[in-house]
Amino acid sequence: MSTKLFVGNLDFKVTENDLQDAFAAYGTVVEANLVTDRATGRPRGFAFVTMSSPEEAQKAIDGLNGKDLGGRALNVNIARPREERSGGGGGRGYGGGAPRRAALGD
Repeated sequence: MSTKLFVGNLDFKVTENDLQDAFAAYGTVVEANLVTDRATGRPRGFAFVTMSSPEEAQKAIDGLNGKDLGGRALNVNIARPREERSGGGGGRGYGGGAPRRAALGD
């Protein structure tokens, strides 16, 4: 059973290969997924790494949490399940902009 880890506080220059190499020292890396901004394609400063077993995931947490990668101290822990999101778009209401104004003479 694989275990997904959240990796935060990543330097924007860190690549998926860098993550793969760092985590491979603690076990088999099933997947390394660097999260990027949809609009710009730039890294968002965090990633998810899936290890092949819970034991290997714990070894990676123990070995890498707080350690330096690319000049920043990593934040490594078990990834929480994704929360359900409503499709509301930020609560601004329909249209998302300023209220419409009636034209003069209406």
